[in-house]
Amino acid sequence: MAQRRVTLADVAERAGLSTTAASRVLNGREGTRLSEDARQRVLAAAKELGYRPNPAARSLRLNKTATIALISDTVVTTRFAGAMIRGALNAARERDHVVLITETQGDPDIERDAIDAMLHRQVDGVIYAAMSSRRITVPPQLLTLPTVLLNATSNRRLPAVLPAEEEAAYAVTSAVLDRGHRNVAVLGRNEAYERDAHLSLAAKLRMQGIRKALADHGHRLAASEYTEDWDVPGGFDGMTALLRRPNRPTAVICMNDRLAVGAYNAASEAGLSIPADLSVVSFDDDPIAEALRPGLTTAALPHEAMGQLAAELVLDANPEPGIRWVPMPLRERSSVAPPAG
Repeated sequence: MAQRRVTLADVAERAGLSTTAASRVLNGREGTRLSEDARQRVLAAAKELGYRPNPAARSLRLNKTATIALISDTVVTTRFAGAMIRGALNAARERDHVVLITETQGDPDIERDAIDAMLHRQVDGVIYAAMSSRRITVPPQLLTLPTVLLNATSNRRLPAVLPAEEEAAYAVTSAVLDRGHRNVAVLGRNEAYERDAHLSLAAKLRMQGIRKALADHGHRLAASEYTEDWDVPGGFDGMTALLRRPNRPTAVICMNDRLAVGAYNAASEAGLSIPADLSVVSFDDDPIAEALRPGLTTAALPHEAMGQLAAELVLDANPEPGIRWVPMPLRERSSVAPPAG
């Protein structure tokens, strides 16, 4: 037999107060003339009885559903999705909200249906997320709700949460410069990514941070190698090309960890040891970065913190538009050493 739900009246009876008085305490309503002793009796009774507010009644009273939506292109099925979603869920849970999650796969028809479904469920706000950081077009339907962009910007005046890529690039570059490297190359240059914010925000910001760190240390970029994609084959081919240069670099900054995996393989094939012959640093902190031998020094994408902040902004009353930059911590491992000789 199902256990009867504890009601507000049960709490009030246990505390020896009226239902109205108990409701005022549990809903945190200002202006109540109850004594501190009475307030504590209500809170203790609610805890003893295991009282939980009725979400349906609360929604009717407050005209809110205690629900937010996370709508993404392909975030949900990527390897970084778990942390981003976990952050949003934790922030929502702290405020007694739940998160409805849907993925559009970049299909406009699926996106339209997903947004309609969320609006039909009368969510209190929306986190609109992108898999890779870039400028996106926000569907006009979302402008009727509190909406926060996650890992994205747009031409709309909306709050946005992004990783602090330029700051991270400065730290990554400084990690090799501070060890004495002067012949530093970049692997993964792609000018199309750097020019077009709709393709990538990270590429331009990372290059800005790299150049600033070099300039502040009194140096210039020694070389760079183009790759069409930031993947393992691109890293292998690009690293092979860098190693064929007459004055091969002593340190390489890879634009992401998958490129770094390819760079490791190319260095090994060339008979070079990391970090004795070549230092390698990178971005993202993909799980493989720690598994590599030696472990890869890399700037971590703060997906959990980003998801948490996005949810907090959605739940805040009228957050200011503009970008919130979330720091990317540097994970220092064993892929950096002073240059040989």
